[in-house]
Amino acid sequence: MSDVNSESPSRNVSGKKTVSLVISVWNRKDDLRENLATIRQQTVPADQVIVVDNNSSDGTPEMVIEEFPEVQLIRMPHSDYGACETFNVGFSSAKGDFVGILDDDVILPVTFVEHMVNKFAEEPETTAILSPKVVEPEMPEWYLTSEAINRERYLSTFRGCGSMARADAIRKANWYDIRFFIFGNERDLTTRLLNLGFRVKMFPTVEVFHKAPFGMRHGKRSLYYHVRNFWLYAFKYLPWSQVLMFPVRFLMKGLGGKKKSDGGEVADAVGTIGLFDNIKGVKLGWWICIKATISAIWNLPYCIRHREVCKHPDFEPPLK
Repeated sequence: MSDVNSESPSRNVSGKKTVSLVISVWNRKDDLRENLATIRQQTVPADQVIVVDNNSSDGTPEMVIEEFPEVQLIRMPHSDYGACETFNVGFSSAKGDFVGILDDDVILPVTFVEHMVNKFAEEPETTAILSPKVVEPEMPEWYLTSEAINRERYLSTFRGCGSMARADAIRKANWYDIRFFIFGNERDLTTRLLNLGFRVKMFPTVEVFHKAPFGMRHGKRSLYYHVRNFWLYAFKYLPWSQVLMFPVRFLMKGLGGKKKSDGGEVADAVGTIGLFDNIKGVKLGWWICIKATISAIWNLPYCIRHREVCKHPDFEPPLK
């Protein structure tokens, strides 16, 4: 791993809260360019912008060096690292009081930093993360206009594509669990924050655009990690009685559709919306689910070592 810039900003000792923005990227040069352009236009500039490049081969790091010399670029030695680990590398390099957690394909409003920092100033220290309203392609109107994503409320997870966190809080929670690799890591981190007495809040005043289509990404890789990580999460935080009943409850709820539910429920973890469609649409989808479950059971000793049943009132298993 090599850091292109020679020095990182130090903490501001004047009392002003400082902000570091962390982006993980792999082979998305054009998306990242647009992302960094909006960061450059912020009404309140970030004190530090970190891009962790997972050994891209499309010219992404070269673009950052040439067009955005103010950005701190960290280049991973190979591309086998998961998003959790690359984000953690960025988090460990962040010097700000607040840390923006950004996907490479997100477009921020120019007031993102300003509004997030101002909102944190109104919040108690226990508010660890502010999660924005996220707009995505193919997002249905009923979802966009639902009360749940248009009002401030406490959450059991957050949108990792464009949120902001208190640096000290996520450091105490040990950042992302790299065992998750990709997908489901936000809910896992939130649960550890809840166990520490922190909370995560929906802040719809800030609206970001995420280029990824609404719902679960299709494909074998996405299906495998969503299912496996779902079990890791259950093993770590749910009472064993709920773990055993989870498959039954999951099937009874008919999870995964992108249509409006009869009860008007809105899922906060939109990455699992469309799960059943993915199982049916991917070749040998059910077999992939079985392999993912076997892998999760193989990781059971790890989960037991880190097991802490969550009893916080904000805690909610992903059954919507």
